Amino acid sequence: GDEFVVLVGGAVRGGEKVEDRLQAVRRAVAEPVEIGGRSFQVTCSMGVAAYPEHGRNATELMARADAAMYRAKEIGRDAMQVFTAELANRAHEKLVQQEELRRALARSELFLQYQPQMDLSNGRIFAVEALIRWRHPERGLVAPGDFIPLAEETGLIGPIGDWTLREACRQNKAWQVSGLPPIVVSVNVSARQFQEKDWVERVAAALSESGLEARYLELELTESMIMEDVQQAVETMHRLERLGQRLAIDDFGTGYSSLASLKRFPVGRLKIDRSFVRDLPDDGDDAAIARAVISLAHSLHLRVIAEGVETREQIDFLREAGCDEIQGFYLSRPIDARALQAILCIPAL
Repeated sequence: GDEFVVLVGGAVRGGEKVEDRLQAVRRAVAEPVEIGGRSFQVTCSMGVAAYPEHGRNATELMARADAAMYRAKEIGRDAMQVFTAELANRAHEKLVQQEELRRALARSELFLQYQPQMDLSNGRIFAVEALIRWRHPERGLVAPGDFIPLAEETGLIGPIGDWTLREACRQNKAWQVSGLPPIVVSVNVSARQFQEKDWVERVAAALSESGLEARYLELELTESMIMEDVQQAVETMHRLERLGQRLAIDDFGTGYSSLASLKRFPVGRLKIDRSFVRDLPDDGDDAAIARAVISLAHSLHLRVIAEGVETREQIDFLREAGCDEIQGFYLSRPIDARALQAILCIPAL
């Protein structure tokens, strides 16, 4: 990959510090390289661990230099960080959290809640978004923001994402079997999942195991995820489309989407990020952005859903602007499957 280990051994010359040698390495790495008549320059983030104070063997030294390197990246990259006691504590805490998260998956401590989505034209609940939660045996309910980044960093997001997908499909099929009107369940996809070669097959397996038709499952993809490799993303999306799969772009406007690429994506919905909805209708800039996204989506024959809707004034603005659907606390907080089932039994709002 792009990680290298440098072992600095032997005696240090008089008046010289180890850091001086390492800075010399960084300067050498940063020197321009000419390829094909063009000049390129790269930088490096460096983590440093010293024997014996930071480790008694190669394994310990490598692990602690690695922890220091990630800290160097966190503080802005192109930096050097020496391992410290604080980093040791953070590394230990992260290891403990990682093992707890592994156990959470094995012991069924993870569960899903569902947030309704409403069609503004008829007031009908037509879909729900599946949202993962963790009920920790000691810490109680752990917010997704406190464990999803760790899951992504450690690779656990793969099995957690697969579990979420299968459970959402199973629950939606169970609602249908119970006699409720069919709805769509929307599931977020992580970048790691989307990039895996057998992702489409895993989606097909989840649908097959549950007996849920593909049209009742929607996968939410973020702009930044798609734009990492547009060609590969388009190919994967078309394979999902051939399954009969619904696709949506989540958090639209917060990434770095290319409009030229957007027209190539076989998606059915754009989701206006809550950051643009929060101050509606009073904030003129947010109002302009919301109107522009709605107009753009409709010109591309896409539906638009606004998330984070909390007030009647926001609904009135969005309806007047032509928004198709809403999601947020105004309708309901995320709730469990049984409570959601009760809402689905209520006539259209």
